[in-house]
Order: sequence, then structure tokens, then C-alpha cells
Amino acid sequence: MASEAELILVIDAGTTSNRAMVFAPDGALRALTQRQLTQHYPRAGWVEHDAEEIWQGVLACARQAVAQVGGAARIAAVGVTNQRETVVAWDKTSGTPLARALVWQDRRTEPACAQLRRDGHEAVVQARTGLLLDPYFSATKMRWLLDEVPEVRAAADAGRLAFGTVDSWLLFRLTGGAHLTDATNASRTALLPLEGACWDEALCDLFGVPRAALPEVCDSAGDLAMVEAQWFGAVVPVTGIAGDQQAATLGQGCLAPGATKATYGTGAFVLANMGDKVPASRHRLLATVLCQLGGVRTYALEGSVFVAGSLVQWLRDSLGLVDAAAETEVLARSVPDCGGVVIVPALSGLGAPHWRAEARASITGLSFASSRAHLARAALEAMAMQTRDLAEAFAADGARWTSLRIDGGMSANDWMAQDIADVLDLTVERPEFVETTALGAAVLAAHGAGLFPSLAAAVEAMGGKRRAFSPDMAGAVRDERVRLWEKALASV
Repeated sequence: MASEAELILVIDAGTTSNRAMVFAPDGALRALTQRQLTQHYPRAGWVEHDAEEIWQGVLACARQAVAQVGGAARIAAVGVTNQRETVVAWDKTSGTPLARALVWQDRRTEPACAQLRRDGHEAVVQARTGLLLDPYFSATKMRWLLDEVPEVRAAADAGRLAFGTVDSWLLFRLTGGAHLTDATNASRTALLPLEGACWDEALCDLFGVPRAALPEVCDSAGDLAMVEAQWFGAVVPVTGIAGDQQAATLGQGCLAPGATKATYGTGAFVLANMGDKVPASRHRLLATVLCQLGGVRTYALEGSVFVAGSLVQWLRDSLGLVDAAAETEVLARSVPDCGGVVIVPALSGLGAPHWRAEARASITGLSFASSRAHLARAALEAMAMQTRDLAEAFAADGARWTSLRIDGGMSANDWMAQDIADVLDLTVERPEFVETTALGAAVLAAHGAGLFPSLAAAVEAMGGKRRAFSPDMAGAVRDERVRLWEKALASV
């Protein structure tokens, strides 16, 4: 008879919503709760979240999910996964946020990044951290908060400042003061050397970030922290933590070197497992920590696209083009092609492999014959084209894809999944359960709690079936798509 406490509670703190899920040891989903997260856009290029809203939303979702499965006595462990690079500043004494969180999409620190590039620092930063000098990453956001928010500076001067990514902020609140972050999240700050166990003094000095304000770097699975009884009704261990894209890679079972996944959520993120050797990209991809177990790291090569599902959200909320995201598939199927319309979705600049923070989105090829169906189809086609750009960069770095596993909410669109296979001329696999970010956190937590002896055993037990999409596009059609895309890309 299995122990009553055998379920895994996963906290999934995303960019547009906070969720809680409860998984059984066989991977079955027992509960799911969700709350939308308010997006704040105070200026062009600025994106902020209310850190207190994140905490309150996570707490409400988690409590509801725990209640749905019969209470905290059923929960063996907690796994946490989160939007990466987003920076929270808070007071260590009071636990109060000192400013709005600066979201990973935020571009306000581009001038600082440009100055660091002009001063010749990018090569050293990339060699040490695997990252480029871009506003995407956390370090320049931390520096901006210190420079521009008096409350943050005052807390730093008084020794009360805590900086962290969203995982660190949630752990602080859940545990009553533990200041931790796992190696996957730490590797996204530009302050952690890929081969170093902790924060680098020289990098902290370069970016002007006080090391004393940073959390302790820990493993991605194990006995990491304890949730206070006041939150769920009993003390529960936190045994798994990972940034959302690393969690999705593990949830997809990409445990062997060369295994590759693409997550289509707010943005699109491709990670290829590179094993225990630190990868180095010559084509502006990122090297990152995939997971850390027992102090030993597995690494990944990553391509990050800033806009994917958020493009459809923009078409829905700002332009009123569709009433619901699912409508884009119906519209895409209603026309034989995009009618020459191409969307380059650089609404937050261009990410990998271009890294052009100044780029702005464009819609080209419009005519009186263009309809909302053509625009919807062009939006979905942009996903395949951005993925193709990444595939070319991975191949040039010696990591050519032999297949691609996709996930994330947007991947549920069958038309888009087939289009990606067609444009890549590659088999694309999609799991029946597409929320592999949460599943990956569950896998880590289950292993960390000792329910499974290894990550591989946890994936084997908790993973599910997949559907394959095989390429079926004429070469001439693919070539024309590429020509139109590259022409549009050159104009932004």
C-alpha cells in the first residue's frame, strides 16, 4: 500500500499566469488551478509584474489545489518552476517588495548593455556565463533597480536588500526567509560562471550588483527547503526547482546529450541537452545549466525567441483580430497560404540568433486581398520561421537536430505543429500532455523526495505518449517561405 503522502504539488509561476498542479507518481494530473497575472507596461519596452500579486496568486492556487486532493497530508513534496530572468527586489527583514519586478521581456537596460559591449566586455561575459550582453538577463535589471529606485538603494546600503528571480522570491515567502535559487535560474543572471559553484565577484563588480543581496545557489533536486505549515496546513518539503525552460526539457525526457525540445509559450525556447561538458556557441546561442544534482551539472545549448504565444495574445487583445487563441488554427486552415503576408514578431526586439534589441515588429506583404485569416496564418507561420532560424544556428554549432519535441500551450495547435515539421523538414513529436514545464518540476521533485532513484526513472514513470508530425511540404514551397521571411527580417 502506497504512503498517503505520495502526490507532488507543482507551483508554476509563469509570465502571464500563476498555476498549481498536483501530480500522482504515475504522472496523472490530479488538480489544476490558475490565476492570470497582470502585465504592466509603463513605457515602450518596459514590462513589469507586481511581486506581491505573484505571491498571492501562487498561494491561492496552491491552497486550492492542495484542498482538491484532500489536504497537505497527501503531498509528499513541492516542485517550483518559474519564468526566468525576471528580477524581484525585496526587504529581507520585512519581506516586502521594494519595486515592481522587472520581467524577462523588459528592454529598459539596453543602453547599459550597449555600453558594456562597447567597452569590450561581451566576450568575457559569454565565456564565463554562456550568455550575451542583453537586457533579457537579470544582472543589468538588478543594477537598474539599484540606480533608479531609492528604496532599493537604501535597503542595499542598510544590508537589508534581497535580489532574486521568481523562484527565489517564492521560496523566501513559502519558507519564512530562506534565500535560495537553483543553479538553472542562477545561470540566467549573468552573474554565475557555468563552471563555478557560486556567484562570481568579478561579474558582480562588472554589473555593480552586491553579492550580499544574492541568494545561495543550490541543486535542482534534493532536500532544498521546507514550506511553513501556515500555508498549506502542514510542513512540506521543497525538493525540486528549475527555470521553466529547463523544467520543460526534463519533462520532455531530454536526458541524453543531443535530445532537443522547443517550448511555445509566451516566447519560444529551444534547448538541446549537451551533457556534462560546458558548451560554447559561435553563432549567438546561449549556454546554460540544464540541471544540477549533487553539485554536478548537466548543460544545455539554448535559443530564446522573445515572442510566440504573446503574438497571438497581442492580435487578440490589442487588435481584436481573434476572440480566442484557438481561433487562429481555424483561420489558418481557411486559406491556402498566407497571401504573401509575413509577420516578424519583434514586439520585444529579436532574440536568438539575431539579438537585436532595437528591432521592431513588422507586417509586410499586405494588399486589399489580405484578410484576418491571412494575418492569423502569418502569425502562426512566424513560429516555424523563427524555429528554423534557431535550427540553422544549432546546426552551425555542431548540434544539428535529428528530431524535435515540442510543448507549451501554443503547441496544442495541430496546424502549427505540422507547419513546424514542414518548414524544418523534420519529424516533430508532441506529448499528449503538453504542460511539460510543470511535469518537469514534478519529475525533479519526485526524484528529490526519493520517490524515484533517478531522473530517468521518474521520467519513465511519469511521462506519457507522443504524437508525431512528419514533414509534408514541397521543397519549392519551403524555399519561397524562407525567401519571404528573410526579406521581411532584413527590413526590421
